[in-house]
Amino acid sequence: MVGGQRRRALKHYQRDFYAHNAAASKAVNNDTNDAPQHTHDVQQCKHSSFETGQSGRLNVSSTYYTVPNSPGKRCRGDSEVLLETTEFNFTTLDDFPDNLQNDTPEFVEFMRQKHTVEFLRLEGQGDYLQDVCVCGEEAAIYHCQDCHGSEIQPFHKMEHWDGISFDDITSKSMGIRLQLGHTSGVCCDNPLPAFNDDFIIIYYNGIYEVGLDFCGCASAQPHIVQLLRVRLFPATTVDPKTAATFRALEYFQMLSFESKVSTFEFYKTAARLTDNTGIHVPKNRYESMLRMMREWRFIKQMQRAGQGHHPKGITATEPGACAVLCPACPHVGKNLPDGWENAPSEIMMSSCSSHNVVNLTDTRVSRGLAATGAGTIDCARHNFNMPCSVSDLQKGEQCVTVHFLVILLLTAQYSMRSSSDIVALNISYNITCQWSKHIWTRMSTFPHQYHIKHHEKSIVFLILKFHLPAHIAKCQTSFSFNLIKGVGRTDGEAPERRWVDINPIATSTHEMGPSSRCDTLDDHFNDWNWKKICAMGLIFRRKYNFTLIEVQERVNDLTNFEASLATDELAEWRKDIEAWEEDRSRPNPFEDRATTTMTQAAVRLALSMAEATEIERSNDVSLHDDISPSVLISSGLELEDQQRCLEFDAKVVGQHTTDVQKGKLLQRMNALRQRIDTWGRVQLLYMPGVSRLRLPDDVATEAKVHNTNLFLPSSLPHRVPCDDRLLKHEWELREAQVYDTLNDLRTVLNLQYHLYKYKDTFIRGQRANTRANGIINNAECRIDALSLKYSTSRGALLNLASRLGKNDNWERSLKPLDKQKDAQSISWIWKTSGSNSNELGLQDSLHVEWLQLLQEEMRRVIAFLDWHAGWWDTQGSRRTFSSLQAREGALTYAQRQANLRRKMAVHFKSMWAANSSWQAPLAVDLHS
Repeated sequence: MVGGQRRRALKHYQRDFYAHNAAASKAVNNDTNDAPQHTHDVQQCKHSSFETGQSGRLNVSSTYYTVPNSPGKRCRGDSEVLLETTEFNFTTLDDFPDNLQNDTPEFVEFMRQKHTVEFLRLEGQGDYLQDVCVCGEEAAIYHCQDCHGSEIQPFHKMEHWDGISFDDITSKSMGIRLQLGHTSGVCCDNPLPAFNDDFIIIYYNGIYEVGLDFCGCASAQPHIVQLLRVRLFPATTVDPKTAATFRALEYFQMLSFESKVSTFEFYKTAARLTDNTGIHVPKNRYESMLRMMREWRFIKQMQRAGQGHHPKGITATEPGACAVLCPACPHVGKNLPDGWENAPSEIMMSSCSSHNVVNLTDTRVSRGLAATGAGTIDCARHNFNMPCSVSDLQKGEQCVTVHFLVILLLTAQYSMRSSSDIVALNISYNITCQWSKHIWTRMSTFPHQYHIKHHEKSIVFLILKFHLPAHIAKCQTSFSFNLIKGVGRTDGEAPERRWVDINPIATSTHEMGPSSRCDTLDDHFNDWNWKKICAMGLIFRRKYNFTLIEVQERVNDLTNFEASLATDELAEWRKDIEAWEEDRSRPNPFEDRATTTMTQAAVRLALSMAEATEIERSNDVSLHDDISPSVLISSGLELEDQQRCLEFDAKVVGQHTTDVQKGKLLQRMNALRQRIDTWGRVQLLYMPGVSRLRLPDDVATEAKVHNTNLFLPSSLPHRVPCDDRLLKHEWELREAQVYDTLNDLRTVLNLQYHLYKYKDTFIRGQRANTRANGIINNAECRIDALSLKYSTSRGALLNLASRLGKNDNWERSLKPLDKQKDAQSISWIWKTSGSNSNELGLQDSLHVEWLQLLQEEMRRVIAFLDWHAGWWDTQGSRRTFSSLQAREGALTYAQRQANLRRKMAVHFKSMWAANSSWQAPLAVDLHS
């Protein structure tokens, strides 16, 4: 009863509210002017309606009619039916208050209410309200959510008005049918319904069952051709009953590139958009979607690679022909000028290939898996996936797999270009030091077609910069990017960054078959390469602007540094480096200088060996059975370090400490006090004069344990005698300690720099920034602690030098630290490599980035795009087609691709035009 009263009330409201439509229609029929006329009191509204004709097509008509601006302003004589405004007064939401300001709680609440009302309004007939259709015979009861007055499509979402609300309805149930094989408006004399007349079309906004008729005329094309010509991709070649629109496949392909969404997730999304209640679930076409998407990827890949224009078609596709090439890398005949063979190798042939591997699954559960991961070879300079550079891995990174992958790439490059084109090749890998030892021996066991003449090429093996510090010192000089010509400031870590984009696709590929998996990965790799090409204009502009600023500063720093060195030694050093660069079989000059720094561990070993020799010769002067003089000094330095660490930790904890923190700190203080007391008793045997300096109450207590004076030989007054042996031991250990501290300080400074760069580039959000700031603060505290340690050790050397009669040569390489002064230019700590002041320390931070290489790469990009545009110009007429339309389509596609490359070249030039020097020779003298 209540429900009936509500329905009657709603119908009464609708009749009263829409009654002005009858008068409006009469006014429009008597008016010969179709254009909408707006006045202060009234405005013209448009009403569109449609109905199905006898031919099954949709007839659409539009009518303009006059309605008042507000129901309350209508005159009584305008219509026979009056609108009562007292019961249905929505002026509080329709009229925007004049005194309401933006960014206020009242404004926010008003807009929330306004949006809610508008959403509810869309649930009804809205502006298209009328009792009868414009035809005057039937009611306008159909509504399309995907078009606005235009001709309805079979895969649009339709709704039917039942008098109270809208209900979903399909175009097929409305009698609308899609006729193929003829142009629009032409009826087929022999329409053939699809198999079982339940054709499914997958669109990006839903899955629709449509009424579809193929053409059965004598001149009709096959069914799949008829579907393709209306941009519907069939799921099968025989009696197709499922198809996806080109727009849906293209939409999903782009969505998978950006979000790595799976086919299942996309299909379920479309199904839920069709029906989200489970009442009218569309027929399952998930497997058909998988098949169509795989075929779509393959066909589009062939089309973009120009294989459709090849006279022999896609059967003539060569290995690597579909890969998107790096335009900045050198390609003979494409972006290298004539006479490139005579150009400097570091400028023209800087092509770097880097290999890296990611495990897409856990290798510990590899049983039953066809592959445990994937390995790729990338362009380390520009982060491009190279042709024929992807391989499956079995049980992780095995050297035999990586060897074959690299050799396969090299042989593929040889097949795609002349073997004489490859002059220099730099190969980087995170374990190159071990992996490169047997690569050529392994190659000899492969079939003959995989052999290359590596002795005739310049092949250099390197280690990625981030991975290099984990290797021993010899590897750090033999496989460093910083010590090789022709690589600029390449870090080799590009492949590591590449996996951030491709790793999420593993959730989709791990259950695919081998072929489908390969096609999917190829499609994603090509998209990655294409995005890199599109971004090259911005990337090179940013790099070039940064390099213009940095290069002159680095050259000035290097010049100032070389000015402080002896001319003959500098000339000899440069001669050794150039000789090593020409022939890497010569002694490595960087390795000689890297191994000369004496560490504390090496000094302790040398002192222990000297004491062992004295014991063998019965010349031992030790006064304690377990602690020798060198052990006494070494232990004292360790206690000094522990005091500094304890003092630092006590400051970090602060005043507001918990009982747990206080307990742990007190335990450390008690343990350190016991060690100092034990060490002090032994010290009196070797340094009895300390007893006069140590007060009776000078006991290491909890409050001052880290301030207890240990009275090492360097801290003794000159009036207190001390054995020269102890002074010499401390000098040797202190000197090594100073150099160790400098090495640690340089490492932490580099770490801090990279942390700042990483934070500025990648960190977003409050939580991530808080964690990053905490890590940076820890690095800053570590720098302060190392600076204090260096200053303390250097002060000890000053005291020891006066007692031992040392000259001041050591002060030239071990200068005082000045944080403010050193921050203004390259600090002297980067110019000191070892304890020998005569050695040269050309550190990595002083190497100048090769601006010529950047200029050459920018020129190559433009030259490659120009070549590629010309190549597409020749493809249009390369193949003979049987139909005029196919020939015209091939010409059009080739011309579109050619125009696209030319537009990209013009766009890149315009982005780089601000710095015209990128086309001019560099006027800076580079020494490195």
